[in-house]
Amino acid sequence: MQAVIKVTPDQLDKMASTYPANRKLPNGAVFASKITGATITGYKSGKVLFQGPLAEKEADRWGTIVTSNSPSKSAPDLPPNFDHLAVLGSDEVGTGAYFGPLTTAAVFVPADQVDALIKRGVKDSKKLTDPKILELAKTIEESCPYHVLDLAPHDYNRLINQYNQAQLKALCHNFVLLKVLDKIAPTKPDAILIDQFVQAKTYFNYLKGQARILRERVYFKEKGESYHVAVAAASIVARAYSLATMNQLSDEAGMTLPIGAGSKVDQVAIKLAKAGKDLDHFAKLHFGNTNKVKQALKKVN
Repeated sequence: MQAVIKVTPDQLDKMASTYPANRKLPNGAVFASKITGATITGYKSGKVLFQGPLAEKEADRWGTIVTSNSPSKSAPDLPPNFDHLAVLGSDEVGTGAYFGPLTTAAVFVPADQVDALIKRGVKDSKKLTDPKILELAKTIEESCPYHVLDLAPHDYNRLINQYNQAQLKALCHNFVLLKVLDKIAPTKPDAILIDQFVQAKTYFNYLKGQARILRERVYFKEKGESYHVAVAAASIVARAYSLATMNQLSDEAGMTLPIGAGSKVDQVAIKLAKAGKDLDHFAKLHFGNTNKVKQALKKVN
């Protein structure tokens, strides 16, 4: 279990002097301690996080609990209290969609922003409506450093001739993560979490030859949003940018471009081609949908 309380500066000082200083300080923390049944971390913001089987009991000693819930998913290879560390997370959207961009985002969530984002409803973007995504993306962008690479179809098609899709995704993740690190320097995150799409060894092999490769404190987890809100935040920001680009492309196409790669997508792609539109501007041409468009056009001719 975990619990969070909000305390005054004087209370925070008192707690810091009460608990033994036997834990490494996460970013933004003024003290961190492990006692029997609980780990306690106090932050400059006045929030104090209690984790462990006796979390609520220990928190009750000091004040009213602001939040109390079960911890996020954990794993033995992740640092202790990972879900409340200062984490830089990354995720991408658009890999399975014929129309639209490949959009990759990285978001740094300081430790004192974790609970605020969770309380606002930041979670896996696939579980959110488009209006909610746009609302939360604005909140994230106002409170957390971030960077987005919105790779338009034309650029995607050029690069996919040089790299397979997984390698291209690795390049995009490395790029946006480094951009955020540059923005927050000299601050360093406690950890970096990438929403996993290949094994770590393969990921780093894909990056060979790059001028800068981010390796320090990097972790990979499928469904990364269940381990830290930073990945959920990155997913939301990426999807917000992707939605904006899809709306723009739909306006240019003169019709709504559907998500995915199914039969409805084929029908719209055929209409676009028949209207003389260049699919390179709208779609990822290496998808099988392109062959179906070519076959349909042959029948017409």
